[in-house]
Amino acid sequence: MFRSKKTLIGAALALLMVAPLSLAAVSQASLLFLTFEPGARANGMGRAFTAVADDAYAGWWNPAAMAFNKKTQLAATHMPWMQGAGGGFDDMFHQYYGWNQNFEGIGNLGVHITWLDAGTQMQMDEFGNELGEFHTFEMAAAAGYAYEITPDKIGVGGNFKLIYSYLGPGTGNTDTEGKTFGFAFDLASQFRDVAGVEGLNAALVLQNIGPDVTYVNEDQADPLPMTIRLGAAYTALDSPMNRLRVSAEASKILANEDPLIQRFVTGFEHFDETIYSAGAEYTYLDLITLRGGYFYDNAGQVTGPSFGAGFQYSFSQKYKLNVDFGMIWAGKLTNDFNKVFSLGFEF
Repeated sequence: MFRSKKTLIGAALALLMVAPLSLAAVSQASLLFLTFEPGARANGMGRAFTAVADDAYAGWWNPAAMAFNKKTQLAATHMPWMQGAGGGFDDMFHQYYGWNQNFEGIGNLGVHITWLDAGTQMQMDEFGNELGEFHTFEMAAAAGYAYEITPDKIGVGGNFKLIYSYLGPGTGNTDTEGKTFGFAFDLASQFRDVAGVEGLNAALVLQNIGPDVTYVNEDQADPLPMTIRLGAAYTALDSPMNRLRVSAEASKILANEDPLIQRFVTGFEHFDETIYSAGAEYTYLDLITLRGGYFYDNAGQVTGPSFGAGFQYSFSQKYKLNVDFGMIWAGKLTNDFNKVFSLGFEF
């Protein structure tokens, strides 16, 4: 038997409670950290970023967009998660590290790592005795490829990711640890200057396509949070002094108890669980950027505004450094904003 089952359930519930997803999707899917959106820029724009994705966060948001990124790009994000919620959540954080590189005539290659650290927990036996502390974390490492089917117009791409989750240890010699290992794929497309409108982009992305995972036995296997994203973005101004971009997005988790192939159809049930977002960013002199947006997840009761700012500095006519901050409403559990800090570098 699994004597530390209560400990694992507690750790799992902590991870489920912090997911910015609809309640029905939370009840169906596992490894929900795969849906946590990285990047201060993206969060500042209300997480409407799939059709934008012109930096090193493209690997997560839309690997097809990497096809148009002609420079070497690096990015890192740190997000303290659910700060102020109490209940032992104050040591949780989410991090992202990404890189992509264009190879002339071959395409664009990228890798990224996401990490959710749920902090330190106390392990208890069936009698309530403390057995020591353990660390709960989840991570995914992805490798992606993108290619321009039509130069500067249509790009396609995808990721292959390896996933590991550790909720907690077992108790005794025969108990199973609360851990799982899995894999998944992303498929993506990016369209530029749609319908001949210069500056109008559209994107369609399907994330986390993969087999069910299990922590204890196959009878308790759960689906991955397979997610479809449809986005659009329009550059309304683009001059050396002023640049204005607006974006919008809809996403839906396709997770239920049906076999994987059937979820591509049945996963669209309960359409009211669709999440909507919109955002904008204004850049002055390619130096200072202000951002704002709105995130609407009615089923998950996470609905509210977002804000952000960024600073860009170019030097030696080759290198560019980005420093960004974003904040987005975290919901009633904290009654506050999640804060996001990011760094980017390209050359």
